[in-house]
Amino acid sequence: MSAIRDMLNLLDERTIAREVGIAHDNARMSYPLRSNTVASFDEFASVIGEYYNYHFGRCVAPGGAMSRTDAQSRAKEALEREYRRRHGDIVSAYNDAHDGTNGGLRVILDTIAEALKAEAVERHIREVFDRYVTPNSWEQKVEIVRQFIAQCGLNLSSSINKDQPERYAQNFNELIRAYVGSMQQTSSVFRRL
Repeated sequence: MSAIRDMLNLLDERTIAREVGIAHDNARMSYPLRSNTVASFDEFASVIGEYYNYHFGRCVAPGGAMSRTDAQSRAKEALEREYRRRHGDIVSAYNDAHDGTNGGLRVILDTIAEALKAEAVERHIREVFDRYVTPNSWEQKVEIVRQFIAQCGLNLSSSINKDQPERYAQNFNELIRAYVGSMQQTSSVFRRL
């Protein structure tokens, strides 16, 4: 089936890097960092909010901006998710930025950039599925999911039941998140700067 071949071409690591990843990496690399530490939590919130807005305006909504409060809130959420994974929290992130430990503020901004990139990759993958899968054809959705799992099964987490494509045909989100998660662990698209 040519639809699955076209889908897999658009979901190829090199295609995703070219279409999504490079812009995010370039945005992160071009952001001038005045210091690798902050003096207070207010400064920390201000810097991560400014960076989030900068990156958002470069890659997510070109030329766009969000309020200072929204940008700070989203940056904190991204950091909280990553630090929770490492058994920390936003205070741990602040301490790293304040003390310069674990890469300091530079790594904090890298973490925000990686979160924005992961969201963009997930949107790209969802858009590819939406483009190639007719929403009102159950049989086609099951068949595409079956073929996708057959082609990418080794790259999916063990939480994906490879024998039940019907489970993911109605809602691709779990499948997409598993694919993005496996890419984050193995793909050069997500290698740190």
